[in-house]
Amino acid sequence: MDFLQRLAHFLDRPLFPWKKLIVGFSLAQYLFEGFLSLRQYQVLKQTRPPKVLSNEVSQEVFDKSQAYGRAKAQFGFVAGLYGQIQNTAFIYFDVLPKLWDFTGSWLLRLAPTRFTGEISHSIAFVLTFIGQMLAFTLTPPILAGFLTIIQKTGHQFFYYLWLFGAGLQVFMITVYPITILPLFNKLSPLEPGELKDGVEALAERLNFPLHELHVIDGSKRSAHSNAYFFGLPWKKHIRFWHTNLVTGVATYYQALGISQFHFFYIFSLFSVFINNRSLYQSFGFHNEFPIIIGFILFSDALAPMDTVIKLLMNILSRKYEFEADNFAQGLGYQAELARSLIKLQIQNLSTMDADWMYASYHFSHPILSERLGALGWKSSGPVAPAAAKDEKDEKAAKASGREL
Repeated sequence: MDFLQRLAHFLDRPLFPWKKLIVGFSLAQYLFEGFLSLRQYQVLKQTRPPKVLSNEVSQEVFDKSQAYGRAKAQFGFVAGLYGQIQNTAFIYFDVLPKLWDFTGSWLLRLAPTRFTGEISHSIAFVLTFIGQMLAFTLTPPILAGFLTIIQKTGHQFFYYLWLFGAGLQVFMITVYPITILPLFNKLSPLEPGELKDGVEALAERLNFPLHELHVIDGSKRSAHSNAYFFGLPWKKHIRFWHTNLVTGVATYYQALGISQFHFFYIFSLFSVFINNRSLYQSFGFHNEFPIIIGFILFSDALAPMDTVIKLLMNILSRKYEFEADNFAQGLGYQAELARSLIKLQIQNLSTMDADWMYASYHFSHPILSERLGALGWKSSGPVAPAAAKDEKDEKAAKASGREL
């Protein structure tokens, strides 16, 4: 705690060039990510699949995947340049304090006096620039809780924010999937069959506290083709996206994240910047120092260190993914897992190969060729025809009016 206070005092210096520093960080990150994207673009120009996939994926599917990857990369180059120019202009022309003043004057004209404090102003400021209905609904109570905790708990606020974040996560993995998700997606019980029997048998074998199996028909809003589980330790639910029913039992081995460490690290460092007047003043805030603005500026200042943390978390996530695959292999599902991964790859036109630097920085999961190599998978013929058959069967089922 003393270290954080000393660091906060050291960084709060008049005329400290925060604006130039943050713009420099942003430009350096843009150039670095552009360099990685150029390396990846060269990989996407290759005409032959990786050796481990040479007999699994047809040339036609590989060509489509590469073309799709190049199209996304080209769009990324343009979007990245536009975003960098926009961000730099946003900083140099002091757009942030102008937006803050605009929402403040709007709130004074339209809202009752009791709703013109910092929390109400911050909520109005954030909601003004949110377009998604779900975020519009959830943001006010979460942001109000965030700001109230900081205002009420003093220098120790990051402990309480961490507990608040942990509570939100418990809510998201227990209440949200049961009460809120069904409002946006159609859920139906998994019908009896090979998939249900296989999952239930495996859950019993592993003493997994399985409670319910559901299928999500989110095809109108999502291209997801995965499965996940959620719930309390003694009562778990498993849900499959309807686009994934053909992939079988092996696709529901996934590891949980390590975001609690990231939360605590973010909130601890935020305590260093929350009262840094030189940071606020560098960006045009001379008379008031709103917490939400401090958090936005802190996020920009944190970018270089957060990049390093992101890389370390990706390394851990990839390690856990390999361990999950090894777990499935140990249960005798090597072939099923490999085939399901290949089918998912074909359905999503995901990256077949990647530059190692690009993958380490951007991917939290190993790419397909790495996972198949770790599984010791031996090629047994193209999967593309089977995938095409599955698609044909699915279309026929929909044409006949049956739900999948």
